[in-house]
This record gives sequence, structure tokens and C-alpha cells, in this order.
Amino acid sequence: MDTTGKGFSTRAIHHGYDAATHQGSLNPPIYLTSTFTFETAEAGGAMFAGEQQGHFYSRVSNPTLDQLEQRIANLEGAEAGLATASGMGAITSVFWTLVASGDEVIIDKTLYGCTFAFLTHGLTKFGVTVVPIDLTNPENLSSAISDRTKVVYFETPANPNNRLVDIAAISQIARAKGAKVVVDNTYATPVLTRPLEHGADIVLHSATKYLGGHGDVVAGLVAGSADDMQQVRLIGLKDMTGAVMSPLTAMLILRGMKTLELRVERHCQTAMRVAEALEAHPAVAHVHYPGLDSFPQRQLARRQMSDFGGMIPFEVVGGKAGGIAVMNRLKLIQRAVSLGDAESLIQHPASMTHSTYTPEERAEHGIAEGLVRLSVGLETADDLIDDLMTALSQHNALAAE
Repeated sequence: MDTTGKGFSTRAIHHGYDAATHQGSLNPPIYLTSTFTFETAEAGGAMFAGEQQGHFYSRVSNPTLDQLEQRIANLEGAEAGLATASGMGAITSVFWTLVASGDEVIIDKTLYGCTFAFLTHGLTKFGVTVVPIDLTNPENLSSAISDRTKVVYFETPANPNNRLVDIAAISQIARAKGAKVVVDNTYATPVLTRPLEHGADIVLHSATKYLGGHGDVVAGLVAGSADDMQQVRLIGLKDMTGAVMSPLTAMLILRGMKTLELRVERHCQTAMRVAEALEAHPAVAHVHYPGLDSFPQRQLARRQMSDFGGMIPFEVVGGKAGGIAVMNRLKLIQRAVSLGDAESLIQHPASMTHSTYTPEERAEHGIAEGLVRLSVGLETADDLIDDLMTALSQHNALAAE
């Protein structure tokens, strides 16, 4: 089926697959094979040499993964895609391909904790300079970038506090210096933001989250130019990390992506209502949600995002102790890390996902000790609001005694 010009959900369901060429199977087959046979020895040699297209070993490529890679590339507006075993597999495969000893990487100061640890505590062991700066102000990049800078990396919205980075402004500065811009689009998904359309070079996802959508897989995806993806496949994935996605996982991500637009729309609608209710409650000190008028970067949010996402970081009166107390009083919303699932999940970044930062680093990088991070799920909005208001009111009553 030619999906050119079709809508997002049509492409998410149909792009790159023709049932007629697979015995009428509605869903793409799952190729559970580690290796592939060659018609001749010469054909096998040509594939290994890159002179002939084809699959020869599932650590490099697999037909089920190929279907998924075509689909994420289409949704992100990229030439090609690449599937990996996890979001961190996607990140590490990209970086091991793009940088070498003596190079420099500039990162935004607010990142997912494991990403921050890999870049600042891991990559630096191999002679790569990593410079964290505040990329919410593009002028900071103009001052920091150098001829050694190979990659500028950020999340938007950022995990866990929803800070936004102007993709177009950062990409223009980086391109002038020959640096590649890599954007983690996990929070927004291609439904809300497509970084390549704003000038970025590579976009990546923890597909564990919204793309899978059901909390039953761990996976990563990357998209960019055909040349970049081929290099990441043959260097970062094949040789440096071996972070290969299984065909069964690819099938689950493909299934999840069929309902991605519908789910993200529901996440956004409910999150807006929840954010407004939280902001109005006296036990809540601050809500960091791009859809609220109180959000400092609301103009950028409206320019760069088609809606405002399902993630709500907020701070409870009483700091860390207050946030933990409210979390422990919730009945419907479950205490767990991860995000983008059908179930609403809440966690405490400073002691969980961002515990790889020191307290001093968290203070410097805008991650408050009392911040709690709510991933709004697909439950009925009134039920989620009731659960939160009950827990907050109990906290408020106890604090007043």
C-alpha cells in the first residue's frame, strides 16, 4: 500500500507492509531465526560485503525488525530507522558510532538519569569530553560549541521536569559547526513532535514507553538519514553494543504503534485536566506541565508541540517528605518507574530514575529533591483526579494539625 500523503494513524497501521505478499496475513510474520540461508556462496559473500541487499544474521537485520524500522522512519519523517534492545541501547549505539577519543559532546543539563550516567561517567572514561549546559537558551550553545564538538544531545520535553529545548534554534547553531543534533523524543513521540522536521539529524526513543504503550517490552528505536543509520547499524549496534531487539519485541512494538495516536491523544486530554486540578490544590507547590499558562516555556510548547503530553512533574508542599507521603497514599495510581503505559505510574526521580545524579548535580541541573513524576495513563480522568485529590487532601489535613 502506498501511504504517501496519508494520515499518521493510517501510516502507523499500514506503512511498509503488503499482506498479499505474505499469504494474506493481516499482521507481519515474526521471523524467529538467528541466521539466514544463501542461495549461493557468492550471494552470501556479496551480502557480507554490502554489495547485495539481504538478511544474513539477526544481529545485523531481520525482516520483522525491518518492518518496524521502516515504520518508525516514516512516522518521524526519516530516511531510515534502526531497532535496538532498549532505549539505552539506542543511545549508546548512536554515541559509539559518532564519537571517538578526543571528541567533544555537548548535552543539555537535564537528562534521564541513566543517559546522564553513561555520558558523564561512562563516555568520559574513553577520552570524550562531555559538556553539560543549559540548552533552553540557544546562546549558551553558541558560546560553548567548538570545532571538537561532534554531537549536541538533548531531550524535549526533558525527563523528569518537562524543560523544553528549541530544536530549530539549536540545530541551526550546531549545523554551522558541523555537529550532529541527536534528540530523545521519548516523551513527545512523533505524534506531538518530529525533531527531524525542525532540523535535528537523529531522533531516538525508548520504545519501552509510549510506542509500545503496554508495559510489556523493553526496546529502543532510532531514525535518521540512511547513511547515519547504516553506520549506527554496522558500528554501534553490530560491533560496539550488540543491543539487538528480538523479533517478538518488534511485533509488540508494531502492535502498540497501531494505536499510538489514539493513546497519545487520550494521555494528553487527561493530563491537561489532571494538571489543572493539581495546580488548583493548596497542597501542591508547583506543576511543570507545558499546557498550563504558568509554564515558563508555554510559547515554545505551542510552537514545537501539537499537544502537551502525558507527563506531569509536580512538587508537593513539604518537599521530598510531602511528595513521598502523597505517593504512598495513592490507591489507583501505582508507584513504579517507566512511563507511557495504559496504567498511571508515579515515581520520585531523586531517589529512583535520577539517583545517578549527586544531590549537588540535581540542584544544578534543575531536578528538585521534592519533585514527583506522574505518567498519566488511560484510566478514566475523574478516577485519577479523585485518587490524587484524596491523597493531597489527606496530606494537607495532616500538615495543618
